[in-house]
Amino acid sequence: MDDVFAAAERFLRAEARLLEQRLFDTLFHDAPATGVVDALRGYRNADGGFGHGLEPDKCCPASLPLDVEVALQTLVAARTTDQRLLAGAAGFLQSVAVDGAVSLAAPVIESYPRAEHLSDWTYAPGLNPTAGLAGLLYQLDFAHPWRDAATRYCWAALENGPPPEDVHAILEVFGFLAHVPDRDRADKQVAVVAERLMTASMFHLDPESDGYGLTPLHFAPAADSRWRSLFTEAQLNGHLDHLLRAQQPDGGWPLAWAPPSAAARLAWRGMVTLQALRTLDSYGRLRR
Repeated sequence: MDDVFAAAERFLRAEARLLEQRLFDTLFHDAPATGVVDALRGYRNADGGFGHGLEPDKCCPASLPLDVEVALQTLVAARTTDQRLLAGAAGFLQSVAVDGAVSLAAPVIESYPRAEHLSDWTYAPGLNPTAGLAGLLYQLDFAHPWRDAATRYCWAALENGPPPEDVHAILEVFGFLAHVPDRDRADKQVAVVAERLMTASMFHLDPESDGYGLTPLHFAPAADSRWRSLFTEAQLNGHLDHLLRAQQPDGGWPLAWAPPSAAARLAWRGMVTLQALRTLDSYGRLRR
């Protein structure tokens, strides 16, 4: 591996959570995915959901859909599954859903340290995160009544209203459209949602854009991503070049927002560093 990878591995070994270390070993050192599942269990609650800061922008032990989403994303990344974890997670989502939709968070976070942007807007059920969660359950091939209800909600929201304006909601919708089985129905929505993406306020098509935002690499994080074709190769290469340059002297990647604590900052840096390695490796930017 080149120095980019070696420096990132040193950072992950020194600063990342056990979960990201186990996932790194599975992805890059052929370790069994059982270690990832074992680490995930530490964040699971008796209600089947996940909490305990699995998504580190709130230091809240209670189960929240935001944490469930990180758990499902981790299983997808590790290319593994666990029926008991998935059944519990889907059951939790069903218990907090309103007409199939779930919210990112809940007022319980107000009793704990949290990032400034996590306020009462996150208590409203919507496409963010319902669409992304449903898409992940399709990706994991896990059928459940909540997935069916969430799918009905997502189709109704997409077909009977304008596309979402928030770039994060658009990302969630693309996760749904990538994996929902009804391809004809999904394909009809892609052009509309993609057009909205290009004008979203926090979408950074220019790799030199300042401040926090999502980039083409969030929508096409791997070379075989379904949505790679939404962007030109020049655009993707510009963001890959920028991603390489962004590596810090300690080997990790920086954040563009303020987590609620020093531990949360390190947790997030481990997550974004591992994602940077995955993306760079997939696009052939890491030498082996």
